[in-house]
Amino acid sequence: QVQLRQSGGGLVQPGESLTLACTASGNWITNYARGWFRQAPGKEREFVAGINWSSSNSRYSDSVKGRFTISRDNAGITMHLQMKDLKPEDTGVYYCASGSGLYLADIATSSRDYNYWGQGTQVTVSS
Repeated sequence: QVQLRQSGGGLVQPGESLTLACTASGNWITNYARGWFRQAPGKEREFVAGINWSSSNSRYSDSVKGRFTISRDNAGITMHLQMKDLKPEDTGVYYCASGSGLYLADIATSSRDYNYWGQGTQVTVSS
């Protein structure tokens, strides 16, 4: 059984930075595409960033492009989301994810492609 455990998050002011981490454990094979999603109150979960199985390619939503960076360590176990110049509209619960169907896969942007989810972590951007 794959488990994804998240850390990071918190309350920051606009313009500040945060880094989220997502560490995998269990029956984990490293060559899986992974992603970050977020959900704001009253809104649907949305794609934020994704990375392909080899970490050679990444993709971002238009709202975070140029401010957020997704990365993964060489062992493929821990994934990070570095967030800079945070805005109030970045507020929400952030989830890391992967999927049993994403072995050797390119980036998946739909939540339907993911069946392993982290526990979620709150990010609040407010002055």
